[in-house]
Order: sequence, then C-alpha cells, then structure tokens
Amino acid sequence: MLNDLARLFARDLSKVAKQIQSFEEESQLWMVLPGIANSAGNLALHLEGNLREYVGRQLGGIDYVRNRPREFENTPVPIFDLLRSIEEIAAMVPQVINSLKEPQLLALYPENVLGMEMTTHCFLIHLHGHLNYHSGQIDYLRRILSKGKAL
Repeated sequence: MLNDLARLFARDLSKVAKQIQSFEEESQLWMVLPGIANSAGNLALHLEGNLREYVGRQLGGIDYVRNRPREFENTPVPIFDLLRSIEEIAAMVPQVINSLKEPQLLALYPENVLGMEMTTHCFLIHLHGHLNYHSGQIDYLRRILSKGKAL
C-alpha cells in the first residue's frame, strides 16, 4: 500500500518536472494569464513547499521552514533551481512515505490542515490529489502559452 503511494508521488512529480522542462521559454513559467491567479512557476514552488512541509517536515522530521507567501510572489526562479527542487522532493517524498509504519498511517495527521481531522493515510491521499490538481494546471498553462502543443 505505501509502496504504491510512494511510486505514484514519484511518477507524478516526474511529470511536473517534464512539464517545467517543456516550456518553450523560461519566461513563460512566470506568466500570469487573464482570469488565472498563478503562474506555472508559482504552482511548482507551491507544490514544493507543500510537500516539504507536510511530508518532509511533519512526517519525515526533515528540517524545513515554509515561506508560503514566497510561493505566490511571482518572483522568477531560474529553471535549473526549480527543476532541482522538484527532483529533490521526487526523491524525498517516496523515501519518507516508505519509512512510515502502519500505526503512523492510522493515526491522525499531526496537524488539522483542512479544518477536519484525518488519518495520515487519508492526508497523503489528499496531498497526492493536490499534486495532480496543480500539475494539470501547469500542463494547461504550458499548452496555452505554447499554442496547444501536447507532450
């Protein structure tokens, strides 16, 4: 069960990296389109911050101080740094998930993040959905900015 979830995170984070690499111009990562609140770059930073906080720090005990407002400032980060961060969490998240034991999965997640208590297992499923939600947004932004080219 855990191995499957870890593999899904690894797979889908690699898709995010591929999306980021596929932007025709680095500047497109930071473009905000009418009616859309965030750039693809900001969404990638948000995914990184989210997973470092909720998986890395809270479940894995990895030192991290989240700066959530920074995730949405739309201050460009070099694509190299953005990709390196995604690769780091693509390695870290599965490692932390695979280190969890059944009692940890069945216990309540350490923080009530969404206004309702849930088990760690349930919260990990939520985080995977959150990852894919924003990954889809990144994909659509890339397609719009590159005139509809699919990967």
